[in-house]
Amino acid sequence: METHVESARSSLDGAAAGLSVRLLGPLTVTRDGATVQLPASRKLRALFAYLALAPHAVGRSRLCELLWDVPNDPRGELRWCLSKLRGIFDEPERHRIETSGDTVALDLKGISVDAVDVASAAASGIETLDLERLQALSRLFVGDFLDGLEIDRSPHFNSWLIAQRRRFSSWHAAILEQLVSKLPADADEMSAHLETWLELNPFDERAHVALLTSLARRGQIAACEDHLASAAQLFASEDLDFGRVREAWRSIRSERPAATLRAQPALLPAAAQASIVLPHADTATSKASLAVMPFVEEAGIGGPRGGPSRGGLADGLTHDIITRLAKLRDFFVIARGSVFALAEKNIAPEDAGRRLNVDYVATGTVRSQAGRVAVSVELVEVRTARIVWAETFERRPDDIFAVLDDIGDSIVSSISAEIEMVERNRAMLKAPSSLNAWEAYHRGLWHMYRFTRTENEQARHFFDMALKLDPTFARAYAGLSFTHWQNAFQRWGNRDQESALAFETAGQSLLVDDHNPAAHWAMGRALWLRGEQDGSLIELERAVDLSPNFALGHYALSFVQSQSGDPNAAIGSSDHSRHLSPFDPLLFGMLGARAMAHVRLGQFDEAAEWALKAAARPNAHAIILAIAAHCLALAGRLDEARTFTAAIRKTLPNYCADDFIATFRFEPDAAALFRQGARRIGLG
Repeated sequence: METHVESARSSLDGAAAGLSVRLLGPLTVTRDGATVQLPASRKLRALFAYLALAPHAVGRSRLCELLWDVPNDPRGELRWCLSKLRGIFDEPERHRIETSGDTVALDLKGISVDAVDVASAAASGIETLDLERLQALSRLFVGDFLDGLEIDRSPHFNSWLIAQRRRFSSWHAAILEQLVSKLPADADEMSAHLETWLELNPFDERAHVALLTSLARRGQIAACEDHLASAAQLFASEDLDFGRVREAWRSIRSERPAATLRAQPALLPAAAQASIVLPHADTATSKASLAVMPFVEEAGIGGPRGGPSRGGLADGLTHDIITRLAKLRDFFVIARGSVFALAEKNIAPEDAGRRLNVDYVATGTVRSQAGRVAVSVELVEVRTARIVWAETFERRPDDIFAVLDDIGDSIVSSISAEIEMVERNRAMLKAPSSLNAWEAYHRGLWHMYRFTRTENEQARHFFDMALKLDPTFARAYAGLSFTHWQNAFQRWGNRDQESALAFETAGQSLLVDDHNPAAHWAMGRALWLRGEQDGSLIELERAVDLSPNFALGHYALSFVQSQSGDPNAAIGSSDHSRHLSPFDPLLFGMLGARAMAHVRLGQFDEAAEWALKAAARPNAHAIILAIAAHCLALAGRLDEARTFTAAIRKTLPNYCADDFIATFRFEPDAAALFRQGARRIGLG
């Protein structure tokens, strides 16, 4: 959790000298071990807790709206609360209550706050913590967050309080899961941790499997059977599938005969427990899975009072996001009916994620205020309760449906990109021999996006591995086609041979899944290599028709159109691809395509500026540098152009205009322009 608040690291056990605050349980403040008497005002306590967890200074109007329904003098009551807090927390040399303009913030540096410690640990990654740190964190949970502090007629605060309790409960469960995986099997506290984990998340299949594993290792088979029966009834009462837990139990029994149960080693981390890993729908590929919970609508200032509600624009936006994500076919997306059914039962998003056995959960709120629409979204990794990505999108609603469509584009693309990045990084941390098809594919992406000959070969290896593990993996075929395309485009191999392989593997991707936009993207690029521009454009347009949020499809359209099609269309597609994926690994190509389109329009100054942006990307390769050199030369910026020429010739000593022209498929007029620029800087 990033915040201006810096919590003291002195003690997680609440016994440190100085000032410490407990928010996990009834709010308690201690100074040098003695409890500080707080005013009886519940709103004062609520105000302190809200400011303690706020990531930045908070406006007074927001605090008034949060805690006071329709008071006679909300700002006066706020001033009274702040003055009392100053009396408790301010020191002779330090003012802890900071007011700047119309905002309020807390300076908690040097103060131990249990909730801030937990939030900070969660932000850094609970799965990365050692056993001692996990044990210390688990001892902080002595009750619910702000136990007993609900406030009548303060719906906004109560809504915030419920969300925080859910979040800390999820972090508590994640800490317990990591403890269970790292403690020795015979540790005294193992049973207590398992019981608390199940109490927090009674429908978490992994918790049930971990308990069964622990009992079985102690030879308590009868206890396992009793737990299995009671848990099955619990799942049945909620119409939930218990089959995966039964399957895991059968595996535990078959792999750990009764005679050897007591000799088993300590529980391994969940990722390594092949015998108890709960399968996704596609066990061969084990794709990542996502549930998008129904967004809620919040009334803005001046709107109707009340907490978050469902329906209307929020439900429509949720449905649209689910549909668009499903069309990407990057990962499993839980159907609308399932997530809405769980939401109707008022099940918390993190709990819903565990019940649905998904890897990620997305949640959001829609808020209309002062002529603006704001949509806040969070993407959470279910098992660790870690916030992977969070963003707020604000627009002026001149056309509310167009605004929500634009925001939906940004949300879908961001969720897809963030999940792909997390999965790529996770795959890189695993031993190559332990990868499943999904992980091998993402390991291939990691190498592919390095854009060097050696890394491209590594990418090809991992895509091949993914396809050996799952011959029906369309995206892996598309990735393999990309590596052959790069070999042909960069002249890292025989162009004709590599072009043929790019075409062949793209065709296999289409045979496996004709509705996958990546398959049509791969085929469109392969056809471009073969000089079949019309066919290429048809395939690329099919890719974006299947999934309008497929950024690489829009980029590929820009790439083809920038050379011999409609340059204005190329500019539009380039802009749209960057809007959908502003941090894409292929961003240099999106920018470079726009630069080439400007050359064809005779707009050399604009071309030079876009080419410089492309060349500035950290993974830009020699061909992108060549685009910059030619565009700068045409714009008359010869010294800058020659700098790029020198950089190219460090690795390609004989590089010239013929190489540049042969790389692309320019119309004759465009080729003549680039040759003109090349002659000005000695590349002719």
